[in-house]
Amino acid sequence: MEVAEVVPEFADAFSFDEFNRMQREALPAIVEGDDNVVASAPTASGKTALAELAICKTLAEGGTALFIAPMRALTNEKESEWERFEDLGYSVYVVTGERDLNPRRARHADILVMTPEKADSATRKHDTRRYDFVTDVDCCVIDEVHLLDSDRRGSVLEVTVSRLRRLCDPRIVALSATMPNAGDVAAWLDAPPESTFEFGEEYRPVDLNADVKTYTHGENSFADKYRRLYRTLDLAEPHVRDGGQALVFVSSRQDTVQAAKKTRDEIAERDVPVGARGDYDFHTETKRLENETLRKSVLDGVAFHHAGLSKNDKDLVEEWFKEDRIQFLFSTSTLAWGVNLPARCVVIRDTKLHDPLEGEVDMSPLDVLQMLGRAGRPGYDDVGYGWVVCDRSEADKYRRLLREGKEIESRLAEDLDAHLNAEIAMGTIEDLDDVMSWLETTFYYVRAQSQPAEYDFSNLRDRVRGELERLVDRGFVETDADLGVAATGLGVLASKFYLRLATAERFHDLATGDDVTTEGILRTVAGATEFDSVSARQSERDAVSAVLTGQDAGDLEPGPRKVLAILRSSMTGSTPSELRSDAWVIRQNAVRLLSALRSFLERFADPHAAALARRVEARVEHGVSERAVGLTAIDGVGSGRASKLASEGIETPADAVDAGADGLAAAGLSDGVAERVLKAARGLPRVVVEWGDFPETVARGENDLCEVTVRNVGGAAQAGVRVTVNGVEMTATEGYLNDSMTVPVGVFGGDADEMSFTVSVAFPELPLLPVEERRTVRVG
Repeated sequence: MEVAEVVPEFADAFSFDEFNRMQREALPAIVEGDDNVVASAPTASGKTALAELAICKTLAEGGTALFIAPMRALTNEKESEWERFEDLGYSVYVVTGERDLNPRRARHADILVMTPEKADSATRKHDTRRYDFVTDVDCCVIDEVHLLDSDRRGSVLEVTVSRLRRLCDPRIVALSATMPNAGDVAAWLDAPPESTFEFGEEYRPVDLNADVKTYTHGENSFADKYRRLYRTLDLAEPHVRDGGQALVFVSSRQDTVQAAKKTRDEIAERDVPVGARGDYDFHTETKRLENETLRKSVLDGVAFHHAGLSKNDKDLVEEWFKEDRIQFLFSTSTLAWGVNLPARCVVIRDTKLHDPLEGEVDMSPLDVLQMLGRAGRPGYDDVGYGWVVCDRSEADKYRRLLREGKEIESRLAEDLDAHLNAEIAMGTIEDLDDVMSWLETTFYYVRAQSQPAEYDFSNLRDRVRGELERLVDRGFVETDADLGVAATGLGVLASKFYLRLATAERFHDLATGDDVTTEGILRTVAGATEFDSVSARQSERDAVSAVLTGQDAGDLEPGPRKVLAILRSSMTGSTPSELRSDAWVIRQNAVRLLSALRSFLERFADPHAAALARRVEARVEHGVSERAVGLTAIDGVGSGRASKLASEGIETPADAVDAGADGLAAAGLSDGVAERVLKAARGLPRVVVEWGDFPETVARGENDLCEVTVRNVGGAAQAGVRVTVNGVEMTATEGYLNDSMTVPVGVFGGDADEMSFTVSVAFPELPLLPVEERRTVRVG
């Protein structure tokens, strides 16, 4: 069955000419029918073509398709791959958290690509002009729907798909690696039997011979890595000698590099015939690599691949591996989910990995099966070989996984309170009946029907009712006399910022308390539930203590202490080398949490407290001093430029405007950059305080009502104005400061001999230091 026969107008969108056996069997249900589809098939059997067929049908009917990819790396890959659709006149738009959203482009896109997390965010905000495009989806393709069984991410995918079906009821096409209970997924998505497909291992293009190999576990985890590596090379060597290739999965980016280095030495010692050092043309080609370590390694037939490499380097490694110029490729798990890069043999060297937020965790069973599924090259091999290398104590667990597969469970129960709160905050759930209706749209409910004992199905409704009552007791939800439910301000903010509810409570406590200081903010974030599983390895504890010397952090557990140390050192760009491997992930999460905390402070405290949180956030993100942080508000000024300008005495956007382009150039910026920075600085607020007829003296016992005007001669922004007298707040106001804001100030002759009035203007959405002006009035 040729592609050109089935979808003639889209033939150029496919990278092959004929559909395979699995694709031919599923094709009529996808192309000719309109029912929802669930297709479970072995890895590398060609499921992507089913996704593309569903998209083609949608485009032919003038609709919009949404493709939900399991991870961010794959969204970028699809953008590149699906330029074929762009060539046919259709637009593809990737929506991820790392890019600024262009709502107009999203609204006019024919194919949208998102991760589950971004789709969750978009559907939560569907009633805003920015995200309204998500309600116009006609077909939703879920790639790797077995992600439902993933920790935390699974529940996000589950509630997002349920929500999308309520919002616009798109056709759902769900694709998965082999899963024993595809019928449960079909029941959840209302896919009829005729459009539910469970393709077994006989549909694999290459048979898979998978097994478990053990090693002897020692006292030293570092030495264990090498024990597992030697075991791996023993397994791979015969296949490489026979002209095959080995794909080896390890736990971290750093491990891919170290394992590749050690393998180069070891295969040279074993005299394994690999590498292309005598190939002059290839030697020249490798100069295109940006990573010098990778370039040297590739010439010996060994390479590494991870998300930290440039796109250029990843593309070249993939290309050369496909061309058999690389015999050993070490990778992290992302390669298993993404690029179709099979090898004759696949070895999983590491079954455990260090997660910066979770500590040491087992590799997910889904990841294990996905990786092993890469064994065997269609058209080249009759059999693919896959091995899991593990400690003897875990061998039976992995043998059982290989023999029986992994049933897909719902993970919704793990975050039920947060997801229930989100639905109430969106207005999906307005009363108790709605709670039950929502529950019945979830995979959790379907799976509980299928496995009533494991899920305690008879008590499911009581459990959800109990969660709702706890949300009321904790202040996230309020009820009325008619048993209606609605989110409180706390509930809305928790949902808006995807916070664990315990974290939202911590933020609320800080905002309504009296510890809104830099230290209080840092400790509140370091203790967030999102960081509960962070662990401090023994080798890191001295570095943590060094950073926190002189700080009162002794009451914190080792995990929060480590987070606090990373945040503190990030604020000055001085993170110790021992903490850097986890610092990036922890810092990214902390910046998100600080942004959320700022909104809590703005709502429940005051603009000055929110502005402080904004400055802390900017310092953690950019690693700049307190006096330079305001410069990061200027577009185009990051940590380097901010520090350089501050060292030259230019510490605020107002200073930059005063300096002019010549002064900025004299401070070390190039002429073009100086002009752009000056233009951006002029767009930021610049405050002048006018005291009017404010008196210099006042008679004891008398009082006078004066007015102080805060004038903005720069760009408009949200602002809070506070007036204190002798350190005690007298009046405060907030609003959008465009031109000016007038504040009444009472001058009275009390017991003190003089009164010090301070007008302070803060900008909660910008990392600017408050502008403060003082006047002293003598009492006599």
